[in-house]
Amino acid sequence: MHAYLLEYGNLLLRWLHVIAAVAWIGESIYFVMLDNGLKPPKGEESKKRGVFGEMWAVHGGGFYHNQKYLTNPAELPDDLHWSFWKSYTTWLSGFALFALLYLTKPEFYLVNPNSAWEWAAQMTGTQANVVAIAFLVLGWVVYNGLCRLISPNMERDGLLSVAVAIMMVVVAYLSAHIFSGRAAFLLTGAVMATSMSANVFFWIIPGQRRMVKALKAGQTPNPLDGKRGKQRSVHNTYFTLPVLLLMLSNHYSFTYNHPNAWIIMVLFIFAGALIRQYFVLLHGGTNNLAYPVAGAILLIIVGWVAAPVSVKAPAQTAATDASAATVSLARIQGIMDARCIQCHAAKPSAQFGFPSAPAGMLLDTTEHTLLHAEQVKNVVASHYMPLGNMTQMTEQERADIAAWSGKAD
Repeated sequence: MHAYLLEYGNLLLRWLHVIAAVAWIGESIYFVMLDNGLKPPKGEESKKRGVFGEMWAVHGGGFYHNQKYLTNPAELPDDLHWSFWKSYTTWLSGFALFALLYLTKPEFYLVNPNSAWEWAAQMTGTQANVVAIAFLVLGWVVYNGLCRLISPNMERDGLLSVAVAIMMVVVAYLSAHIFSGRAAFLLTGAVMATSMSANVFFWIIPGQRRMVKALKAGQTPNPLDGKRGKQRSVHNTYFTLPVLLLMLSNHYSFTYNHPNAWIIMVLFIFAGALIRQYFVLLHGGTNNLAYPVAGAILLIIVGWVAAPVSVKAPAQTAATDASAATVSLARIQGIMDARCIQCHAAKPSAQFGFPSAPAGMLLDTTEHTLLHAEQVKNVVASHYMPLGNMTQMTEQERADIAAWSGKAD
């Protein structure tokens, strides 16, 4: 029952997280579109009132006339719409999900026993939890420090963009070498997501509150508050597509189990940013196809890098005949029964805390094993499965799975 309640809590949190994220990202993308689609006001009355830009739109059977003021609207209503709870709910629900799954079973989900860095491979669960949380905190601290150091007055945003891109390359490299594959992708995305929400919490909303307070007091707002809010909002919009992809990557083991997973992460991040740039420019009236083409090229490169390679079985295996190294399906099913069905069965063993087979993958019959043959070979060859090698799969058994054709005898 305990495992079931955890699983149900996971479902509800994930649902909340998706709802909040859709609302936040949708609103963010809308305002970027609106901001970039503004035209100088044509009416003299609008100009006199200090309108910076306006846009007419039709949607849902009606017409809309949006106008933007920079810092000096003639009047400010009390029912001013604010955009922040969607951001906070997204981050809080996301962190709760991370805690519910990863931080409660760090030995399985965080520790990378195959890390080339000995200290990372030998971390305890508690140490892995501390490092993971520190990773998120330091990610924000470094990103925020770069913004304040390189472009404090929002005048060197081009150089800042390069610095942030380099930072994300470093984050991807470190996460892939410290944590297990799936956790590495998740934490890299979480560094960006944390920075996005922290931008709203520490800079965008406080700056907007100061602007509103100044206007209501009959004072001139500090223009840097508006510029800084704009800068951080722009950063958030370029983080959006990479974050979405990295958060969805746990469904695709060929990405996070790859020896060069950090390169795959980097290519995905840059591809997402390039594709987002196309839409940002398009909203402003510029149809520059070079950006989506460049993004597509990066995705093609990802496909090439992540493509599986044939693994030759070692000379000595458990099942070898005179003509060729072959492994029978019966031998493979024996390994599944000994090492895998504790979790990947209709009723997993209570010992490992899964109320149902992870990812819905059943390996308790030869028919099921054949259905998932390529996935099994991939995750076993990369040492990602069994998680934390909790069932003590041997290297000989891994070699047998690698040598198996993936087909029935």
